[in-house]
Amino acid sequence: MIDTCLVTGASGFVGRHLCQQLQQDGIKVRAMLRTPAEGPWDEVCTCDLASGAIPAGALTGVDSCYHLAGVVHATPLSGVPDSLYHTVNVIGSEQLANAAVAAGVRAFVYFSSVKAVADPGEDCIDESWQDMPTDPYGLSKRIAEERLLETGEVSGMQVTVLRPALVYGAGVKGNLLRMLQAIDKGRFPPLPFSENRRSMVGVDDLVAAALCAARLAQASGQVYLVSDNAPCSTRALYDWMSEALGRPVHSWSVPGPLLQAGAWIGDLLESVTGHVPPLTTAALSRLRGSACYRSGMLQQSLGWRPQTTIREAMPAIVKCYLAEKTRPVTTA
Repeated sequence: MIDTCLVTGASGFVGRHLCQQLQQDGIKVRAMLRTPAEGPWDEVCTCDLASGAIPAGALTGVDSCYHLAGVVHATPLSGVPDSLYHTVNVIGSEQLANAAVAAGVRAFVYFSSVKAVADPGEDCIDESWQDMPTDPYGLSKRIAEERLLETGEVSGMQVTVLRPALVYGAGVKGNLLRMLQAIDKGRFPPLPFSENRRSMVGVDDLVAAALCAARLAQASGQVYLVSDNAPCSTRALYDWMSEALGRPVHSWSVPGPLLQAGAWIGDLLESVTGHVPPLTTAALSRLRGSACYRSGMLQQSLGWRPQTTIREAMPAIVKCYLAEKTRPVTTA
């Protein structure tokens, strides 16, 4: 009998890669989406986790549930109310887990985030770092983790939490895509050389970690950081993007004081207009700062090993970006 898996947030960047791999493994995929869509899945059930109800039969016959759906990290000016993080990320996740228990689901893998703990500063941390986050998104992910693990402990359902670092791969969106676009358009000058360390993980490696977590009993009740164990500086990332785009890799950089002055001007524009410019003090802090995470526990416990790094993946990322950039726009 072919196993059936439920994937929430299946239409997202990571979700699609996960569904593709599950189908390649001969597993029937049921996608839980807010609105119906075509993709690498066999069935679709529609559900808005903000509605407070899981559709009847959504988890019937499901062996494993991969829960990716949620309200993502956003800026304070994005208009996302704090309450929505709790409604979707906490209440919605808890209701999904309860429905999974009632349906006899064997394994439940929750895609959390490194933001479920406080930023580590310049340290490179492992799972022993448990300082609480302070922002609404991070708090919602941490509370959801705790409630899901408790559900697993009480019910006997295998629950595993994954905390991925920044995810990369061909077709990536978010900050990596925005940085790539800015470099391509000549709007991102060479950053100062620094020794900051930022961890990431390839999308295929993250999918492999999730499959291990669902299939191996020793993952039950565990929380794992997921990174490729090859942190890089922001300047190195800038240079690799430039190289893959065929642009010069400069030996010079913008002076730090000039960047800081630009960030202060950005702060002023944000306060006056309400719109966030590309360079602000907060953005500069992220570019200069570290966010380093070790995935040794995942490797030791489940035998998972990352197969790529951001530098190795960059040519494929840029190739996909350029193909999308030149794709003709079609209209109905």
